[in-house]
Amino acid sequence: MTLGVCILIVARGSDYLLVDISNSYAKLAFASKTRVFAPTRIATSSLSSRVVSEFLGERVVRKVVVSSVVPAKNPAILKAAGKTKVSLLDWRLKMGIEIQYPKPRSIGADRLANAAAVTALYGCPAIVVDFGTAVTFDIVSERRAYIGGVIAPGLEAMTNFLYQRTALLPRLSLKEPRRAIGKSTIQAMLSGAVFGYRGLVREILAQIISERFQRKKVHVVATGGYARLIVRSLPEIGAVHPNLTLEGLRIAGNLND
Repeated sequence: MTLGVCILIVARGSDYLLVDISNSYAKLAFASKTRVFAPTRIATSSLSSRVVSEFLGERVVRKVVVSSVVPAKNPAILKAAGKTKVSLLDWRLKMGIEIQYPKPRSIGADRLANAAAVTALYGCPAIVVDFGTAVTFDIVSERRAYIGGVIAPGLEAMTNFLYQRTALLPRLSLKEPRRAIGKSTIQAMLSGAVFGYRGLVREILAQIISERFQRKKVHVVATGGYARLIVRSLPEIGAVHPNLTLEGLRIAGNLND
């Protein structure tokens, strides 16, 4: 029996369908109580009840666990789930962490999922850096409490802004620059984007650690689309976990049976 067939058989009896809906992309993955299977990524604009139903196919899951920052897409998930229980992640669910935040209902579901996952998988205190449409920094204290974070423009959003708002600057395909001093417009933009973004991330991390975690070991974990590119030269970040948000949904599914 091939590995692909084994995964398919396990997935048909999965405990959960996990759905992470961000502003730009949505990830769908089947999961058992202990493992998240390979996700499928689609543009959030293309997410519909038909797409989710086709993804489910003939598979039977006990629960659909959803992290959504695009509420307009939630009805599509509910319709596709039918009679299957749906858990929409928010601060009221059990996640293995406390919430110490003045307005907990304002915390994005993806950020809560990341905090739950980093605590369970890496320990605390911890900082999650999520490279999405925005780059978010979410902090879990040594007492397993979500205490707040930082939000900055995402790397792609910044470079697209330059392309859209200037007459001569081109759209970038983001990759590692060869050198700091660009010998063309594209090289100069790449240098400013990648090296500049690393500087932004490094400085925000330094300020968080100085403010809260001086002389303490902090687990710093990155996730999101451009994590591997940016983290390549950032020793401050200890690990990259591409599916951290989905792991948080799996953990929430386990804790809220």
